[in-house]
Amino acid sequence: MDRFDAIRTLLAAVDGGSLSAASRKLGIPLPTVSRQVSELEARLGTQLVIRTHRNLLLTAAGSAFVAAGRRVLEELDEAERAAAGEYRTPRGDLLVTAPIMFGKLHVTPVVLSFLAAYPEVNVRVVFFDHVIDLIENHVDVAVRIGHLPDSGLVAARIGEIHWVICASPAYLSTHDTPVAPDDLAKHDCIGFEGLQKVRTWPFGRGADAKTVPIRPRFAANTAEAVIEAAIAGIGIARLTSYQAARAIREGRLVSLLRGYNPEPLPVHLVHTRPSLVPLKMRAFLDFAGLRLKASLAEIANI
Repeated sequence: MDRFDAIRTLLAAVDGGSLSAASRKLGIPLPTVSRQVSELEARLGTQLVIRTHRNLLLTAAGSAFVAAGRRVLEELDEAERAAAGEYRTPRGDLLVTAPIMFGKLHVTPVVLSFLAAYPEVNVRVVFFDHVIDLIENHVDVAVRIGHLPDSGLVAARIGEIHWVICASPAYLSTHDTPVAPDDLAKHDCIGFEGLQKVRTWPFGRGADAKTVPIRPRFAANTAEAVIEAAIAGIGIARLTSYQAARAIREGRLVSLLRGYNPEPLPVHLVHTRPSLVPLKMRAFLDFAGLRLKASLAEIANI
């Protein structure tokens, strides 16, 4: 029995929730998966998993062994990368995550330029509007918008974004332009919400901070739909500066109530703290950091 292969099989089964999932992921027969896990348990002299009809449950010994096994395989992979020269030349694979629209507008162009500059590096980008665990999902670099909780991650601030209240010229031509947040009570608004309703918008900073109720005539859970509705003259929208920037520059939306903005949100590049930072990651952090910082500076006054 190859212990490293057996540990990889066990981790694939645990991550996938079943031996069948491990079989599909690793491309090996189900009996082989079952045999490797059983041989590993026999070698250790203890039960690692409980096989149920629907899923796989870890025993206490299994939980401890899986955590240790992940560390062992990560250190082995790191040693192999070092021996292969990954720490001398930027090469290998990177997984990068970011919020969906920010990723489309700003991260994707940077990644494409990075690929042209570093032909031996491959990059996979995955965009989410929720925070995911970098270690659990094997993410190399993430763009995070908002204040960061204390953690063991390394964060480099690359700028900030702010909220923008905006409407189309067509809407403003038939409605009084709001000059203070309380004026929104007289206006149709566009909600940015999912299944949970959001019927207030925050304004001001510090002692002047307040929330103002709004009356959405239309609401959607994507920035693209909110922007489209605002351009169509449905009402007043609240967007982030990077979401609204293009439409404002093109004159399709007009920024309102700028003196009442709440505190801006910081933007960071975040990554884990490996004992050795691969050159591919260092190269991407330097390359992307400068360019994303410049992009954020361009929309700072939207």
